Parts: sequence; C-alpha cells; structure tokens
Amino acid sequence: MIMESEKEGEFWFPKCYWLKETNLCWFMGMLLLGACAPFVYDPDAFRVSVVLSFLSGFGVTLGYHRLLTHRGFKVPKLIEYFFAYCGAHALQRDPIVWVRTHKLHHKHADTQMDPNSPTQGVWLSYLGWFLYNDYVATKCGEVSNVSELEAQGFYRFLHDTYFWHPTALATLLYLYGGFPYLAWGMGMRIMVSHLTTYIQNSVNHSWGERAWNTPDTSTNSWWVSMLCLGEGWHNNHHAFPKSARHGLEWWQLDLTWELIKLLTVFRLVTDVKVPTEVDKRRMASLVPTNNN
Repeated sequence: MIMESEKEGEFWFPKCYWLKETNLCWFMGMLLLGACAPFVYDPDAFRVSVVLSFLSGFGVTLGYHRLLTHRGFKVPKLIEYFFAYCGAHALQRDPIVWVRTHKLHHKHADTQMDPNSPTQGVWLSYLGWFLYNDYVATKCGEVSNVSELEAQGFYRFLHDTYFWHPTALATLLYLYGGFPYLAWGMGMRIMVSHLTTYIQNSVNHSWGERAWNTPDTSTNSWWVSMLCLGEGWHNNHHAFPKSARHGLEWWQLDLTWELIKLLTVFRLVTDVKVPTEVDKRRMASLVPTNNN
C-alpha cells in the first residue's frame, strides 16, 4: 500500500511511503472501538479507562520523553522499566522506536529530515511516522542513537514483541468486563491518547507563543498542555530539552512535572535537571513572537 503525492513539500501528503499494515490495522481497530464506547457506556469501564489513560499517558510523557529521551532525571531501574512499560500501552510504538524518532526531531527540527515537523506535511507530522514502515529510515537514513536502550534486554524484548502487550491487555479487559471494558479501556483510551499526543507535532510547530529564541518554530500552547499532561510547553522544551520541567512559569500547568516532584518526595527521583537563570538569559528571545 502506497500513499502518493504530486510533489515533495505538499501540505498534506509530501512523499511516498510504504504503509505498515500492522500499525494501520491497530489504529483503525482502536478508532472503531472508541466509536463504539459511548453506546456501551459503563461507569466501571469508564473509571478503568481513566486510570489506564493516566498510566499510559505518564508512561509516554515521563517515561519515554523526559526520562528515556532527554534524561532529565534519574530513577531506579525498576521504576524506569515500569513507566516504559506503561508507555508501551499508549500504542505509540515501543521505547526504542519512540526515543529514536524524538531524538531525530530535536536534531533536525523543522528541516527536511525532521520526522515530526508539519513543514513536511500535516499528515506525516501528525500520524505518518507511526503508520508508515521505515519512514524514519527513509528520511534520516539508518541511525543508531539509542544504543543505551538497545543494550538492555528489556527494551529489545519490548521492541521484538511490542504488539503482544496491548493484545494481552485487551484480552484481560474483555475477559474481566466484556465489550464495554474493551471499548473504553482500549478503544476510547487509545483514540484520545493518539489524538491529543500527535496534535503537539502540528499545533506546537504552527500556532502559539514563543518565549525563547530557539532555531525552530516550536511554540507554547496552554490548551495543548492541558490535554497532554504538560507537554504543550513545547517552546520551553526546545529551549531546554534536558529540563525535567516544561511548564517553567508558576502558572504553566505541567502535570508530569508535578508527578516528578511527588516521586522526588519519596526519593524515587534524583538528579533532576532544570534550567538555571543563566540558561534562561542565554535563550531569552529579544523579540518574542506570536504564531497565532
């Protein structure tokens, strides 16, 4: 299956890539289950969905992103594996693929080699990197930027057996509570997770406010942060990628940062990185711009 476009650089479909049928089938299946969820509403299934949403959501924002990709703090290995495994159930690929892709996004932000930038097409920035086979390799060549993950048996195992894990969870939900648990715990949860997470790739490089003089088009968006556990302070993040805190101002709600602070209280998080005043003065934009 091939997606074709008339020319490179089109707004919606800028290139041709081979569809990854497994990813497409999973994504379409979750959309169909999510569409069924309102018609089989069950209070207990809804509560289970909310709990699983936070676990898988923090698994991506805290585990995949701020810990595994940027090493904004340290945790015991068991805690690291727990959040990584939770992130795997967000159905946004395994840690090796996710971290590799996000590192390339920072390295090549808003260039032809950026796997997530909307300048390469809204469809590809929003969902294409997930659906298309060898998409990152096609854009960036074969890269080896996650050797620290590939060296660990746990992450290699998740990479090789990735789709078996959400399959096992879906089976358990169905056996425990029937179709409503499956529709809410998998379908609605995954649908909302994908829609809110991928919106960052397009909105946070197109519309919003810029507080820092970064060499890309990253922006801050309060409403994206509300949806994405604090990940919408994207200009802050591109200015200080190693910072465990994205909402740098007191009024910038960052639920992932609040969880990191809570884990710090219990001494489960150490070596937390945040920007210093010197860092902020260095990155401060002389003429902040709005991309609204």
